[in-house]
Formats: sequence, structure tokens, C-alpha cells
Amino acid sequence: METLSLGFTYLSPLGAVAALMPLGLTTAGPPSIWWLPIVAAGQLLVALVFGEIVSQYPITGGIYPWARRLWGPRYAWFAAWIYLCALIVTITALVHYAVPFVGSLFGFAPTPVQTFLIAVGLLLLAMVFNLSGTRTLGTVVRIGFYAEIVGVVFCGLYLLIFERRNSFGVFFDAMGAGGDAPYYETFLLAALTGLFLFYGFEACGDVAEEVKNPGRAIPKAMILTVVTGLFSAGLAFIGFILAAPNLPAIVNGEVADPVSAVLQDTVGPVGTKIFLVVALTAFISCALSLEAALSRLVFAFARDGMLPGSRKLSTLTEQGSPRAAMVVSCAAPTVLCVWVLAQPDSLPRVTAFAVCGIYLCFQMVVLAALRMRLKGWRPGGPWSLGRAGLTVNIAALLFGVSAMLVLIRPGDASLAFVDRWSVLIGLGVVLVSGALYMAVARPWRGSTTPSGDALEVAERGDAARNSGPTAPTETASVDS
Repeated sequence: METLSLGFTYLSPLGAVAALMPLGLTTAGPPSIWWLPIVAAGQLLVALVFGEIVSQYPITGGIYPWARRLWGPRYAWFAAWIYLCALIVTITALVHYAVPFVGSLFGFAPTPVQTFLIAVGLLLLAMVFNLSGTRTLGTVVRIGFYAEIVGVVFCGLYLLIFERRNSFGVFFDAMGAGGDAPYYETFLLAALTGLFLFYGFEACGDVAEEVKNPGRAIPKAMILTVVTGLFSAGLAFIGFILAAPNLPAIVNGEVADPVSAVLQDTVGPVGTKIFLVVALTAFISCALSLEAALSRLVFAFARDGMLPGSRKLSTLTEQGSPRAAMVVSCAAPTVLCVWVLAQPDSLPRVTAFAVCGIYLCFQMVVLAALRMRLKGWRPGGPWSLGRAGLTVNIAALLFGVSAMLVLIRPGDASLAFVDRWSVLIGLGVVLVSGALYMAVARPWRGSTTPSGDALEVAERGDAARNSGPTAPTETASVDS
């Protein structure tokens, strides 16, 4: 239950719907909801591939150890570097999306400085919970899980059953969104509505060494995270749209805060306040889950000597928690909050970069798995897709590449060059900086952790015994 709760609160359907439903409606109208099942189907394929990998290698850190064992240390370093940067940006974006809910709850419009202080406060609160230990983490994410369920499922059901004012036909009516442009172009612009929502399931594997029977439990938790995310977010999306008293005005951008406007007109001030409290609980739990995932990645990275200050970052408390890595996981997004304070309009571009970075490192793992399959690898963990594995792997890769192409598409021609290509520029900065660090520091040289050994481990049928990071007898092919 804790593993599913961690992945679900990281995915945070409530946060994604509240933050990006207005973007979808104003960009492509009510049909933007179809991005939810499209992306969920694609990401379910990715989750299935990840499930086979983590079943053979239930190791803390997720993306990094998976890429390392499937390919090699250089490749894994780059995948983890991209993932680390994208997670930092994701956490920064999330706490900023929570700020308007704080303002609405307490009846004020936050200034840029207040936005910065609230965002940093949420980061610090999440760090305090994380530092309290794994038991506290499990308790808080369970609370966040139930808050998500109440916020998206019950609220969506209530609006759908008792407050419906529009017909289901609106989901096939763009209501003039996009103007005279071909609608497929308009629809693609709303892709972030679904693409931002359906990642986070990989966080289930980030705490693999802290879970009982991870070879079976974590793959199932990943799949359930995607499925429950689709159900709950879809229900909330449908409920809010069908309950909107003036949907054309929302699509035309005439309503600044569609979520609050719909709630005020349907459940009144008291109901709105209750929803805001539930939403903030979900946001805090999501920030906690994100920081937990980032801290485990930093710890796994440092355990192999891959980061500056690795000795300190790889230490554990008596309770088994990576305290130093947790502090870094709060400090790094705090630094980025300073950038958003200086450039308040950069938040959408920051979000788009975070999503593209996550999808890129996902596909690096999917590609590594496909490469190993073509060499004869058959996953050796207790959970496997069997003969369907190769087909699912290829389909997952095709989906991920398509998603990235959608994300890096340039913005409107009327925008400045940097704004049009901001996602690709941000990705380029991360790749170049990572390449420079690799060239100068060569961080993989001191690591003795096995790599590139997926085929050998599976063939020995000894995945459980050899999945630990300290297995002394493994010899790996260290290719890049």
C-alpha cells in the first residue's frame, strides 16, 4: 500500500488536473481530455517495461541502477543526470502550482515575493517530513493518497451526478479553440495536459530496498499507479467540465481560475474551502514524494561515487534514510525558486522542460532494455511479460519518442526565439553541462558496482541474490 501511495501521490492527479486543466481547456477546448487516455496507454507500456527491470533489479535509485545494469556506467550517469535535473525542476514547478491554492484558501493574491516564500516553505515542510523517517513518509503519503482520492474521485463524482450542466457531447466540441488553425495542431499544443500527469509511477522503484517482496510488489504498484491515475484524473476532469456554468467563457480564457469558479458556483464558499484544504494536502504529499524520489536517486548516484561530495551524500542514518541526500533534494529546488522569482513568466517553460527531461531518461531505460533484449536477454525476475516483452518494449519506445517530439515542437511564431524553443534549449543546457562534467571529472572511474550484466544475471537465474548493490562476485561488461 505504501509503495502504491508513493507512486500515486508523486503522480498526483489532483495537482495535475488543478494546475493544467485550465491550460488544456483554453488551448484545445474540452477535447483536450483525450490526452489523458492517450498518454496513460503509452505510459502503461513504459511501466510494464520498468516492471520487468525492477523485478530483476529491485535496487534503490530506479532510473540510474536500471540503466547501469542494462547498459553501462557512462550511459547510466547521463540518464541519471537528466532525471536528476528534471526532478529538481518538477519539484520547483509543483510547489509554485500550489501557491495559488494557498492564496485562495486564505483570501489573498500572492505577490512574486510571497509566491517565493510560500514555495520555499512547502519545500522545507516536505523535507521535515522526509527527515522524520520512512514510517513518517509512509504515513504522510497515505494521507496524501486519501486526499487525492477525496479531491478527484468524490469531488468529480459529486459534480458529475448532482451538478452536471453540460452534455457529454462537449468532449467532441472545440468551442472555437485554436481559431482558424487546423485542429490537429491545436490539439497537439494541449499535450502537456496528459504528459505532465502520467509520470511518477517510477517512484515506486526508487525505494525498492525498503519494500517487502519488491520483485513482485513494485511492478504491480507501477501498473496500478497509472491505471488509478487515469481513472481518478479522468473523473475529475469530466466532473469539472460538465459542471461548468459557462464553459465557453472558460475556453475563451475569460475565467482566470476555472477550478475555483466552478466550485464557487456548485458547492459554495464552504465546499470550496474544504476542497482547497484537500488540494493543498495532496500538493504537500506530492512534494514529499518527489523529494523522497530525488533523495534516493542522489543517494544511489553518490553510493557509486558519481557526484561531488559522494561520501557524505551516500551516508545513511540509523533508520536507513539518506539524510544528506534529503537536504540536497530540498536545497536544489530552492535555488531554482530564485530563478522563478526573477522570471515569473518562465513557469510554463520550466514545466515543459521538466516533462521532456523525464520522458527522455525514461526512454533511455526503455532503449537500454530493448538493446539487451536483442542480445538475448529475458528478464530474470519473478515478474515478467514473457513472449510479449519485446513487442511491449518496442511500442513503449515508439510512444516515448513521439511524446518527446510533441514536447519539443516550437511555440507560436509570434514568440521570441528563446520562448519558441525553450524546451529544446533547456534540454541542450542539461546535456552539454552533463557532457562537460563527464569529460572533466570522469565520475564513473572509481565505481566498482556491476554494470551491463542483465543478460548474465538472468541466465544464471539468480536475480534475487545478485540484485543487491554490494554483490561481490559479479563481473560486468563496462560499455558506454
